[in-house]
Amino acid sequence: MRVLVADDHSLFRDGITSLLEASGFEVVGQVGDGLAAVREAVRLNPDLVLMDITMPEMTGLEALRQIKQLAPEIPVVMLTVSDEDRDLFQAIRCGALGYLLKDLTANEFLKMLEGVQHGEAAMTRKTAARLIQGFGTLSSERRDARLDLTTREIELLRLVSEGLSNRTIAQRLSISENTVKYHMKNIFQKLNVQNRTEAATSAIQSGLLRPVASD
Repeated sequence: MRVLVADDHSLFRDGITSLLEASGFEVVGQVGDGLAAVREAVRLNPDLVLMDITMPEMTGLEALRQIKQLAPEIPVVMLTVSDEDRDLFQAIRCGALGYLLKDLTANEFLKMLEGVQHGEAAMTRKTAARLIQGFGTLSSERRDARLDLTTREIELLRLVSEGLSNRTIAQRLSISENTVKYHMKNIFQKLNVQNRTEAATSAIQSGLLRPVASD
């Protein structure tokens, strides 16, 4: 397996590289910042990118997003000291194949990478349990948040689900485009989503809106 290691601590990179090479992996590159991680991932097309979250120039999470946009077939596993649920959930939502903490033993770490070679997620049982629990809580929070949507916000969501732009929605409702943007910002916050597609999908899955019928 060809591996690219991205971490801003050179001593840690060297240690991981030595461990990987001693275990039969080929380390094709080492980088110390997020921008370089994106550049080298696209250039080298490795079988796996091991990447820290906290890095200069560009965070590991942003680098992950860009790698998945430019080369979605490349598996990325986050290797970090961050035990924050927010980082874990965001990494998985952005397409990471795994999330490993740096306090793993060498044997545990290598066992996880062996699983990656077979298409398995690189994640301990404890982390997987946190992930399941966290997404369950998030779903519950989203259901509760939907109860706070105003009639106007639900109306906007319906039009968004029909694929209408902010300008068209503003014309349809006889309000300004800035007012539409203001409402959409509130909707995103209440539903804990990042974009219009997620907002519409969330509303449809909850039964708040009906799917738009296709011709």
